Formats: sequence, structure tokens, C-alpha cells
Amino acid sequence: MADDVETTTFSIETADGDTDEVTLPSGLVDLLAEGDQTQAETVGDITLLSFASRAHHIVHHGEEPSEELEAQEARAMELFEERFGVTFAEATGHHH
Repeated sequence: MADDVETTTFSIETADGDTDEVTLPSGLVDLLAEGDQTQAETVGDITLLSFASRAHHIVHHGEEPSEELEAQEARAMELFEERFGVTFAEATGHHH
């Protein structure tokens, strides 16, 4: 049955020309979309959310983070707020 599920492949490319692809179930991407988002926008949102969440966890719930790691997490949170118009804490209800 899982083989019958339609998928969509997304391409990722860095400014340096490194590339990768990720294939996801199309229906899942559509399910997670908000409003009239495109599939690419949905994957972009979830990617940033995932990175921000992981950075937050490492910095605030792990071992003593380095200054560099704290700076990376702070920048991720700035980018999160720029994209979503709310802070990570507001979006997740997780405050420190």
C-alpha cells in the first residue's frame, strides 16, 4: 500500500553548488500546508522550523553550548521570526 502513495521530490542547492534531493509523500506535504501555500513553501517552512527547533534544543536543553553555537541559534531565531512574523517562543508556546 505504501508503494501506491504519490511522492514529490524537492531539490536543495547551496550557493556553493552542493545539491541534494529529498522525496516526501505529496499528500503529507499538502496536509501540512497552511492556506494556499505551495509545496515548496511548505517544505521551506518545515525546514526552518526543524532547524530552529533543533538549535533551540541543543542550546537550551543540552550541554554547555559554545558562543558560536549560541550565535548560530540566535540567528536561526531571527530568521524564524522574519519568515513567520512571530518568535519561536510565540509559535511553539515554549518560553525560557
